[in-house]
Amino acid sequence: MSPKIVEPEIEQTGDSQIKPVSRFTRWYRSPLFNVIIVGLISFTQPGIWNALNNVGAGGQQEPYLVNGANSLTFGIMVFGCSIFAILANKFGLKNVIILGTLGYAPYSASLYVNNRYGTEWFVLVGGVTCGIAASALWASEGAIALGYADVHNRGKFTGIWLGLRELGQLIGSSIQLSLNYKSGQRGKVGYTTYIVLIALQCLGLPLALLVSPPHKVYHRDGRKIPDPTKNKAVMKEVQRWWALLRDRRFFLLIPVMVGFNWNNTYQGIYLTKYFSVRARTLGSLASGIAATGANIFWGWFYDTTFVSRPMLAKVTWCVFSVLMLALFGWQIANEKLYGEANPRVTLDWDLPGFGRGFAVNVLFRFMNESHYMFVYWILGAFFDDIETLTLAVGLLRSFESVGSCLSFGIGAAKINPMVNLIVAVVMFCITIPSTFAATLLVPERPIDERKALSSDESVTVEEDKVIDEGVGAALRRDSL
Repeated sequence: MSPKIVEPEIEQTGDSQIKPVSRFTRWYRSPLFNVIIVGLISFTQPGIWNALNNVGAGGQQEPYLVNGANSLTFGIMVFGCSIFAILANKFGLKNVIILGTLGYAPYSASLYVNNRYGTEWFVLVGGVTCGIAASALWASEGAIALGYADVHNRGKFTGIWLGLRELGQLIGSSIQLSLNYKSGQRGKVGYTTYIVLIALQCLGLPLALLVSPPHKVYHRDGRKIPDPTKNKAVMKEVQRWWALLRDRRFFLLIPVMVGFNWNNTYQGIYLTKYFSVRARTLGSLASGIAATGANIFWGWFYDTTFVSRPMLAKVTWCVFSVLMLALFGWQIANEKLYGEANPRVTLDWDLPGFGRGFAVNVLFRFMNESHYMFVYWILGAFFDDIETLTLAVGLLRSFESVGSCLSFGIGAAKINPMVNLIVAVVMFCITIPSTFAATLLVPERPIDERKALSSDESVTVEEDKVIDEGVGAALRRDSL
């Protein structure tokens, strides 16, 4: 029996020359490698931001300045995410994601300066740089995670991307806890915490240089994506963006984008008002573990085949709705108990009753991350081509930023925490019917809008040809 000869994979170049593709190139250009790189970028940027934010108020003693800066950040992102999504289709996802790694570290540095020296204006400047960078990063990373993956792997790839992002919170929170575990009182975290986290954020830029453009990615089935930046006019992309905004599939998701995460601001206030420093850092670590668990579970679950995608969408949202309403009921009971306590409550892990107040915060973090997985999976179920996904992700993050901007704006005002919590409950209730209506539109397989448009145009051409032939035949009969 003759030995089997394995032919090397080849690449067709623009000048019709054929060259072999090495194993390293296939690995380096693979969808999996690129999603891992995007996940590591997310780990160094929003992952570290989350580590600071989930310890409560960026680690500060009072939440109001940081909430104001966060409101400024998300206010910029309301417009920035969609703008950078349009620009990504013109100038390339890689260029946009590189820009997205440049603004997080200045924000963390501003928290360090405020923590150590009391400087406040720098925190607001950091909020601006973070808003610009986050707009670019949020518009590009989700498009890469969804668009580079094959349809049957989108759940797992989204889980890898968001799971690696949570690695930032896990490492950052572990550092925070190791530096602050002796502080059993309320207050702010030590300023040395920020130095390590800023160093980690500086790794984002070199990682972004490793991302491959979509048209250079190698898929196992041989599928090749045309260069999305070829022959792209900005105004044409704006028209596509506007058409997507009016698409019923996307329009029904707007409430859940705006309202689901509204509770994040309250959770920051809750931690700063009622927990000791070391309990807050433990809460950030536990929240990161919970979010990672959500990424792993839903990443596997959404790619299962034992139930259809339409049924999976409807059942998942019904379960989410029931669990979130139960958590809100638990949190309202806690807020009433702690808010009316005299003397003032300071929950620490060696005090009785700590578990009741601590667990609900961790469970909220699990559900918030589950919501991210759900919304991205829904988008991946609706659309297939990378250009549409880029615009859809940018729009998604814009509306998500609307909710975050408004919620952090309310958090920056010194209103009663119970009022903040009730607003979060109302905002979530508004999302329930429209999101369920969106799940009714989920297909078994996503639609490639680019191919659908091309097929429509070809059908029109074919119809015109048939009509022309019919008219010509009729004229010939008349002439006879």
